[in-house]
Amino acid sequence: MSDVDAQKRRAALAALELVPRGATIGVGTGSTVNRFIEALAARPGYVHTAVSSSEASSARLKAAGVTVVDLNSLTGLNLYIDGADEATPARHLIKGGGGALTREKIVAAAATRFLCILDQHKIVARLGRFPLPIEVIPLGRELVARELRARGGRPVWREGYVTDNGNHILDVHDLVIDNPVALERELNQLAGVVTVGLFAARPADVLLIGTDSGVETR
Repeated sequence: MSDVDAQKRRAALAALELVPRGATIGVGTGSTVNRFIEALAARPGYVHTAVSSSEASSARLKAAGVTVVDLNSLTGLNLYIDGADEATPARHLIKGGGGALTREKIVAAAATRFLCILDQHKIVARLGRFPLPIEVIPLGRELVARELRARGGRPVWREGYVTDNGNHILDVHDLVIDNPVALERELNQLAGVVTVGLFAARPADVLLIGTDSGVETR
């Protein structure tokens, strides 16, 4: 197991310790979340039901013996566990490298508490080293791309990839993200944008950061 894999596993196991037995939880998408689902599978019956942010995570949860339920069938959700592509000490995130940002944002918004699990290499002083994913309606892809170029970004169509919602993704390089909350709200208003991969207006409540020596909580 590589150092990064070990860090992800430590963060995932730390998150599982914060999950009440029998709770219905929200589960995100990505390599660190996969470690969390593996930990769930090693504790049969610990979690019976979950809301999933992607078809890929749904399949993994079902294989682990967890029933996947529709968010619309719940009156509330206490806990959401997901990873991130980047995070700041203020718990602002870039997400969407795996393409599930829209459903991730919905489940995060529905949850009372959002635990973000990640390895130490994902912590940055300012967001933007990782290209910002934006899910767009296919018809509006180039319209949105022009708006992003006007703001100094370099959007790259994730060609050949279609989200679980049937949309496209633009990965935006070179954006200056000094104010993540303001930029998230601004980009959300562009015609054709479905979701922006900035999770700043609703940040993570807790970061569980896997390190070589353990887990740091912020």
